[in-house]
Amino acid sequence: MTAWHSKIGLLRELIGISELLYPGLRVTLFLMASAESQPVSACPSCNLPASGRFCGNCGTPLAGASCSACDASLTPGAKFCHRCGTPAGATRTRTREPRGLTNALPWAVAGIALVALVAMLAGQRFNARSATTLDAPLNALPQAGLDDRGARGAPDISSMSPRERASRLFDRIMRLSEERERDSTLFAAAGKGDSLQLFAQMGIQAHMLLEPRDADVRYDMGRIAEVAGAPRLARVQADSILSVSPTHLLGLLLAANSSRALGDTAAARSFEQRFLTAAPAEQQRDLPEYQSHRNDIALAIEAARKR
Repeated sequence: MTAWHSKIGLLRELIGISELLYPGLRVTLFLMASAESQPVSACPSCNLPASGRFCGNCGTPLAGASCSACDASLTPGAKFCHRCGTPAGATRTRTREPRGLTNALPWAVAGIALVALVAMLAGQRFNARSATTLDAPLNALPQAGLDDRGARGAPDISSMSPRERASRLFDRIMRLSEERERDSTLFAAAGKGDSLQLFAQMGIQAHMLLEPRDADVRYDMGRIAEVAGAPRLARVQADSILSVSPTHLLGLLLAANSSRALGDTAAARSFEQRFLTAAPAEQQRDLPEYQSHRNDIALAIEAARKR
């Protein structure tokens, strides 16, 4: 039973990460399923199974077929169009493109490619001169001080451990989240919402590479998912923490927040009550992750007592 639950939890986690990294994945799968579920009927002429607008065996029009010449709807099984007499299944004639446009097309494509190449080279030179921690993913990790960039160089990312890189990304994401909470209008006007989503994706990927994936790592992943608007992924991380330690404060806190974001207020209140009940004894354990997120725990206790 434990192995089965572990597989279900892994599947839920993969689905949540897929929704965060590829927002259009669910729509794509729906369209693929819809395309594969077209009904199959018998051809009115040859009686063989057929689907689509024309029979694949004899070419007889099926339901929904139209004339290639006048676009009139064809009667299933008809040999000719009842409006213009064009044979059913005839290929639509292509209109001849103007010769001048045809000849100019290769030159237009070449011109666009040349402009794109020049723009790319110019952008690379510009970024090489004025790269900062806000420019691109290559500079995603925060520097040790933005006011003294001239005196200090950027941190050597290659010398960092995977956990240090993940921690830097987590700190950057939380600072952006706090900035959004202070003034969401100004945050959106500055176009920082895209930066937040980009760093959130990078942060999730960085934490997925960490082993072992302990409670501290899972809580950070859950917090990033909350900030990025993926509460289901946050709930999966909370469930993983609580499956190992049912009274873990970070797991209960993450479960309460993600349940509230999902609209399950009853579950959120239940997790909050468990959180308040477990807090005195759990805080005595003084776990490393409790020390790292001491402020989160204190604020959560204060907020839960006010509700």
